[in-house]
Amino acid sequence: MWALLVLIGTAAVSAQLQDLAFDGQKVFRVIPQNEEQVEIINALASSMQVDFWQPDSVTLVKPKMKVDFRVEADRSFEVENLLAQNKMEYRVLIDNLQTAVDAQFDRKVYAAGHSYEKYNKWDTIAAWTADIAAQNPDLVSRSVIGETYEGRQMYLLKVGKSGTNKKAIFMDCGFHAREWISPAFCQWFVKEAVGTYGKDSVMTKLLDSLDFYILPVLNIDGYIYTWTNDRMWRKTRSKNAGSICIGTDPNRNFNAGWCTIGASKRACDSTYCGHAPESEKETKALADFIREHLSTIKAYFTIHSYSQLLLFPYSYTYKYPANYEELNSIARAASKELASLHNTKYTYGPGAETIYPAAGGSDDWAYDQGIKYSFTFELRDTGTYGFLLPESQIKPTCEETLLAIKYIANYVLEHLY
Repeated sequence: MWALLVLIGTAAVSAQLQDLAFDGQKVFRVIPQNEEQVEIINALASSMQVDFWQPDSVTLVKPKMKVDFRVEADRSFEVENLLAQNKMEYRVLIDNLQTAVDAQFDRKVYAAGHSYEKYNKWDTIAAWTADIAAQNPDLVSRSVIGETYEGRQMYLLKVGKSGTNKKAIFMDCGFHAREWISPAFCQWFVKEAVGTYGKDSVMTKLLDSLDFYILPVLNIDGYIYTWTNDRMWRKTRSKNAGSICIGTDPNRNFNAGWCTIGASKRACDSTYCGHAPESEKETKALADFIREHLSTIKAYFTIHSYSQLLLFPYSYTYKYPANYEELNSIARAASKELASLHNTKYTYGPGAETIYPAAGGSDDWAYDQGIKYSFTFELRDTGTYGFLLPESQIKPTCEETLLAIKYIANYVLEHLY
């Protein structure tokens, strides 16, 4: 019988509290070997506050899967006892979360304003979008595609040489607020695009022939909240009717098998799908823009972290997409290209099969709109730092990811007609 009685407690809604201190909190990795051990993890999650990092919900846990989760400092000893008493192999990925939070800022680059090798706050990113457009009027323009729940403007950069009848690629970053390396990559991509135009033959060809729509941060409200209140915040910051719990998971909020699997209908859960598809102002703004430009957008990239994965549809079903063989071939080649620089290994494949099923994702939705080249990147790392990737890894992460993005974009360009 499980040694579970020691964990009787309350599943309080304390995850919604502000000004969280992470001192003493631990991140565990467990690989349950059978259904009984999966049930132990489920019971653990129901008896105390557990923040699942990978997968992002306890409902997705299955045997032989790597399960990374964070627990409060005053419960970590109980968790270790439970795992040991049930003979479950585990290791502590992060022994003190506050130390890891502080250690993110390990890059000795002291810039008064924006820096491509540091994590930038939203106000800095917003100012950068204006500056990069003003400094490169022949290649970059800025527009507003909507407002967030808290009324902030959502800036979109269009990167490419002006031309007629150009096709486009859409790329977004910052869906989940705590995945800071994601917005860092969108900024890096724009820097490299404008900085290597006319010098790098592939980038020059891409910008001459295609437009890139870049949304540096989708979940702006949540991103700001990770800087001011809770570094581990994931969702948007919208209020939910009838609940004290805040926010919706924007990557469960699209009309692609919405809320059927791998998503929660409970507002307090981290994978809450919202009260309806596109209920969030942020997801609706993105969806509206893509719908308005469907005739030109030929590929969709959404950048997340962590796990080092290159995924394509579907995630809301185990059914393969119509062009599965083509997408798998592209993902294989792009992963090889990515690994060529720093030997970073990526796993690739359809989302449901490669990691776990999850409905309401933007990549599946884009694919179902007719954008047949739709990919999700899960950037570094594989768990050592998780969502707290140090700034010293921004440059190598972005360098290698850019190789994969350029490979896929060039493939799309060569297969337009």
